[in-house]
Amino acid sequence: MTAALRTGWSQTDRGSISGPPSETTATHFMRRLPRAVIRSPVKTDIPNPVVDDISPDRSQLLVGACAAYARDCPLWILPVLGRSPRQLGSIVAGGAAWSQDGKEIAYTQGSSLYPVRADGSESRKIVTVAAGGTPFWPRWSPDRSHLRFSVQTQNNGTSLWEVSADGRNLHSLLSGWNNPPADCCGSWTPDGKYFLFQSQRDGTANIWAMREEGSLFRKVNHGPVQLTTGPTSSYYPLPSTGGKKVFVVAAQARGELVRYDSASRQFTPYLSGISAMGVNFSRDGKWVAYVAYPEGTLWRSKVDGSERLQLTYPPLLAIQPRWSPDGSRIVFESAQPDKPFTVYTISADGGSPERPIPGDRDTCDPNWSPDGESLLFGRFPANEPPGVGPMDLEIVDLRTHAVSKVPGSEDLWSPRWSRDGRHVLAFTRTGDRLMVFDVKAQKWAEVAKISVAYPEWSRAGDYIHFLGAPKAGQPGGVFRVRISDHKLEQVVDMKDFRQAPGWGSWGGLAPDDSPLLVRDTGTQDIYALDWEAP
Repeated sequence: MTAALRTGWSQTDRGSISGPPSETTATHFMRRLPRAVIRSPVKTDIPNPVVDDISPDRSQLLVGACAAYARDCPLWILPVLGRSPRQLGSIVAGGAAWSQDGKEIAYTQGSSLYPVRADGSESRKIVTVAAGGTPFWPRWSPDRSHLRFSVQTQNNGTSLWEVSADGRNLHSLLSGWNNPPADCCGSWTPDGKYFLFQSQRDGTANIWAMREEGSLFRKVNHGPVQLTTGPTSSYYPLPSTGGKKVFVVAAQARGELVRYDSASRQFTPYLSGISAMGVNFSRDGKWVAYVAYPEGTLWRSKVDGSERLQLTYPPLLAIQPRWSPDGSRIVFESAQPDKPFTVYTISADGGSPERPIPGDRDTCDPNWSPDGESLLFGRFPANEPPGVGPMDLEIVDLRTHAVSKVPGSEDLWSPRWSRDGRHVLAFTRTGDRLMVFDVKAQKWAEVAKISVAYPEWSRAGDYIHFLGAPKAGQPGGVFRVRISDHKLEQVVDMKDFRQAPGWGSWGGLAPDDSPLLVRDTGTQDIYALDWEAP
């Protein structure tokens, strides 16, 4: 199987080299590595392998066995040649890395950071980040005295943090340097003199370096110095073992909207293959709203592509747009760096977005009541992610702005109202059960026990379609469950389908209920940067 590099959950990252910076003489040129040099298959039976790190002696890979849409994955140690892989105890992690001497492994799980011996023993929690944060990409300092890691907020801001190996002195590394914070994924040079990381500004990620120490005879600048620049993002810097090169990933995100044709069992371009997600159609089928990928801007047009109009602009990131029943408005969820998720409505003819839901709360996945006079949405407290604080489903009356709770909806989110108003679907906090609410009977029922993402009602309301995986470690697919008897069936096997990363992992339905996905058409290449530093 082909293993991918696990990169945390930053959503939109996008370098040639600038001239030598003042304090750090870094790179004279960048060159792409020949594919014959960097590609060597490593066969494994580990399901859905995702590479976290390579051991200091380069003989073993630290691999997560990641089920579809899972954040924390079982950890395995996979020898590059020869021996069989072994699972690292019962540890599940969102990211992991070896110490430089190979004796310990640091890993993140939920909102906490742990060290564990390389044999899987003596795991212990050393720190938990503040509510609303998810740590990832842990890295040991060369002397093992402290660790640095990245933290993602629920609103997709990322920042660098540091803590002593004994759990003391937790602090932000670059507080106030990049506003809003969008820094992550750092690594030390082998000698410990420099720390390299990626920072995103104006939609483009570049590599920066910080000097870690000076000497009695030389005063140094410890502020970050930019190493790369260009229209293509550079990220995930990795210094070579000899310290003479830095490897980076240069990537340009783009997707192609495709529709699954059940007759030919193939994906074909849809709406001319635009790079878009969150696609939603008006009730009469004449208009389409979508979010440009990866820019995150909201657009609408006729289904033939005419009368195209941009409705939102950065820094607003639009998610999951939905047409009102009368086709006059569009509701969407929005994320802005370092701000709560917020619901907005906007006229289909353009104008200023409006906030229809009162109060200080994080709100997600809004959709219209059949009469267009109310909105149904998921709610969880501000500054807490869906996996931590209390959460439920709520309805706001757009005439009175009164908010009411859906009975029995605790620990549920991502709701969808059926077109006839008879049912509401949602899935559990852990994303492993699909639930349906009978509005007349005021009762919830479990209709499928399976990993669930992006559920959608069929136009007739007799099926729910969604992205899912039947069991941990198994490849994902498009599934549907029949409401009348809860019969579950797989519609599309996505084993060989390359989904676009981040928000591009969206799935939806065309007006004829055929599955829509976003195929990854972006580019990713590994480059070597010559590194010369004092």
